[in-house]
Amino acid sequence: MNRHGINRRDALKTLTAAGAGAATLPLWVSTLQEVAQARAAGGAAQAAASSVFTQAQYDTVDLLSELIIPETDTAGGRRARVAAFIDTILADVPSAERGRFLRGLAWLDARSAELFGATFAAAAPGQQTALLIILSSPDNDTPADKVGVEFFQAIKSLTVTGYYTSRIGMLQELDDNGAVMFDEQLGCQHPEHKA
Repeated sequence: MNRHGINRRDALKTLTAAGAGAATLPLWVSTLQEVAQARAAGGAAQAAASSVFTQAQYDTVDLLSELIIPETDTAGGRRARVAAFIDTILADVPSAERGRFLRGLAWLDARSAELFGATFAAAAPGQQTALLIILSSPDNDTPADKVGVEFFQAIKSLTVTGYYTSRIGMLQELDDNGAVMFDEQLGCQHPEHKA
């Protein structure tokens, strides 16, 4: 706990649950979310380069993060480097969960190609949005869309966690300099200022 009465882990759980409806997440998505929360709660830095994604996969995740949290008068998912955060999470999770996420990403491209004749990243912006609306509909219980619906739940959850624990998200959206999100406030580190 810090002087604001909230610790980093509790804040992350609140943010992620609000963004993804945590109670209804499939088990594999919950596992991704738990790893993301643990990494973010520990203050781990986002990776500088992709280690799990191919460049095409990274570009698609980067686009999805921007569609989920678009840039307005504040930074969006792309500037917050959410795709790099998600890549580090996938490197840390069990192979089964990583595989499901990557299969969901491949499913998104295949479904986009089926509907629009182009991969998700190559589809027109209106087509991208239309597909995401289908996947986010609470009434979508179509068996053929199950993989995509679960994938979209996963990427929304990871995007929310990645964005709101990034420096940009904390400073611009939460108006926090780290005082609320970090358990420990070190103050000035200059030896001459320590009592």
